[in-house]
Amino acid sequence: MNRASAQGTQLDTLRDRGYVVVPRFVRADELVRLNQAARLQLAARADPIEFEADLQYPGAPPSRTAVGGETVRRLLDAYGREPIFAARSRAPELRAWMESYFGESVLMSRVHHNCLMTKHPRYGSLTNWHRDIRYWSFAQEDLVSVWVALGAEHIENGGLWFVPESHRLEFTADRFDEARFFRADRSDNAEVLRSAESPRLAPGDAVFFHCNTLHSAGQNHSDHVKFSLVHTFHGRSNSPKPGSRSASQAEVALT
Repeated sequence: MNRASAQGTQLDTLRDRGYVVVPRFVRADELVRLNQAARLQLAARADPIEFEADLQYPGAPPSRTAVGGETVRRLLDAYGREPIFAARSRAPELRAWMESYFGESVLMSRVHHNCLMTKHPRYGSLTNWHRDIRYWSFAQEDLVSVWVALGAEHIENGGLWFVPESHRLEFTADRFDEARFFRADRSDNAEVLRSAESPRLAPGDAVFFHCNTLHSAGQNHSDHVKFSLVHTFHGRSNSPKPGSRSASQAEVALT
């Protein structure tokens, strides 16, 4: 299958299932440089940073002063903090992929995702089931995030889980808790989650997933920090709502 045919199949999969894995999306030489930059950025710990203790997700340290309390969860503003991260978010093949999906020119949010995600052994927390759109404000609920695995990702080191086709489902508000996580304690929700799957990612693989796709991530039971680079995109005609957090920073045009 040639590249154009493969991309067409992948686009169909994203539309139908709400997520798709694109193997070897990042070349090996670029992947080496991304990993070098990721480790340097984590060592430098330059602001803005989000710590596990800040969010209090299951398994996180109870406070910044507790054991493991300085464990980093996300290095924010990847676009602004490291040129190679910015270049990856504007890569020609990524722009072409997103333009094919949206059918128009594309913008990247600097507010949502735009981060280097880390998952640490012992103190890296569990992320419960949710839809990313829960805190986003756009004219249309049609955004796609691109998650690039800088190393191998699987169940043992806190890999992602997705519920296929969940982006098409409609749920009443009571099926989510006060923090807008999908309530796994409900029998009707548990039935939805039975079809969840966790794709195994090789270094350089990318996952494209819709903002309404239910997903979660486990804890890291390995001995090594897991790194992922994550950005979110939308078509130019889909504007963030004025006055919302989604509109609080100028977006980046993929040109």
